[in-house]
Amino acid sequence: QVQLVESGGGLVQSGGSLTLSCAASGSMFNMYVMGWYRQAPGKQRELVAQIMRGGLANYADSVKGRFTISRDNAKNTVYLQMSSLKPEDTAIYYCKGSRLGLDYWGQGTQVTVSS
Repeated sequence: QVQLVESGGGLVQSGGSLTLSCAASGSMFNMYVMGWYRQAPGKQRELVAQIMRGGLANYADSVKGRFTISRDNAKNTVYLQMSSLKPEDTAIYYCKGSRLGLDYWGQGTQVTVSS
């Protein structure tokens, strides 16, 4: 089992950058597929980016070229570097860890992009 704590959210102007972090407690972090999701008001939660155990990553079309997901297995942490932020990126961002059919979620961190 893994517990996840996100940090790094905040208020940023359009075109700015933020880096989110997700620190995991528990063992075998390197065995988990890690992902970042977001949920805007009135919308469903959506996948933003996902990184496999070996480092292979995939992204939602809306963030390709602007966001980068990475993981540091030694530090039990996954990151989401966000640049060229747009007001439509405003949402609560959640970290998720998946392994053996089980999903674990963090509590979320708010990202607000002002125009």
